[in-house]
Amino acid sequence: MTVNLYAVTFDCADAAKLAGFWAEVLDREVDDGATGDFAAIGLHDPAERRPRWMFVKVPEGKTAKNRVHPDFLATELDADVQRLTGLGATKKAEFEERDARWFTLADPEGNEFDIVAGNE
Repeated sequence: MTVNLYAVTFDCADAAKLAGFWAEVLDREVDDGATGDFAAIGLHDPAERRPRWMFVKVPEGKTAKNRVHPDFLATELDADVQRLTGLGATKKAEFEERDARWFTLADPEGNEFDIVAGNE
């Protein structure tokens, strides 16, 4: 048996709007047919484009810190953080420890994610 990541899914208030933000972050397109209830990025893309991103409207708002969050590598950390805050992200914290530097940001609906200095 093999288990593979299919998609990262966000509960949200406006699926199309949040998908638009993440499409800009990821330099990808929102899939056709996005609505306020459901939107996706790369849902029908080949496996090598994983993960897919899905956004589903839920009735309740976010009330606490994420228990799981995506981490991204940035070759130009400060410039990328500035770009993402320009798109609507909020800077929550900055960290530097053990030769690593990163920012915790929140998307327009408050979902946290980290952006880490590095190359891969």
